[in-house]
Amino acid sequence: MINCGTDIVKISRLEKALETPGFYEKVFGKSERAEFEKRGARLESLAAAFAAKEAFGKALGTGIRGFSLCEAEVLHKENGAPYLFLSGKAKAVSDKIHAEFSLSLSHDGDYATAFVICVTKGENIL
Repeated sequence: MINCGTDIVKISRLEKALETPGFYEKVFGKSERAEFEKRGARLESLAAAFAAKEAFGKALGTGIRGFSLCEAEVLHKENGAPYLFLSGKAKAVSDKIHAEFSLSLSHDGDYATAFVICVTKGENIL
């Protein structure tokens, strides 16, 4: 089965949310934060990663229920291509349906967007 999920984030909305104590650590995983800091990621990149987490939940079919956003980390290959690194409950749910994901990110002006394709090899039991 093939599912897709997409999300769009107004960058200024994420900027405001980042002012909330603990938001950054609650939403972005340890490896993700380390990569952001190493790359000097801009606000647009953080917004695209946030959109990817929402899009991941939609593609999975659960929404963002049943796992923490920090368990779906957006990391990058050496060539710069983004991918999802899953842990905890997000990984458990994904493994249960034998899911593989493809991720695309973009931003322009005031908005960032993400698109996730989920291909399941087993029964979709969600």
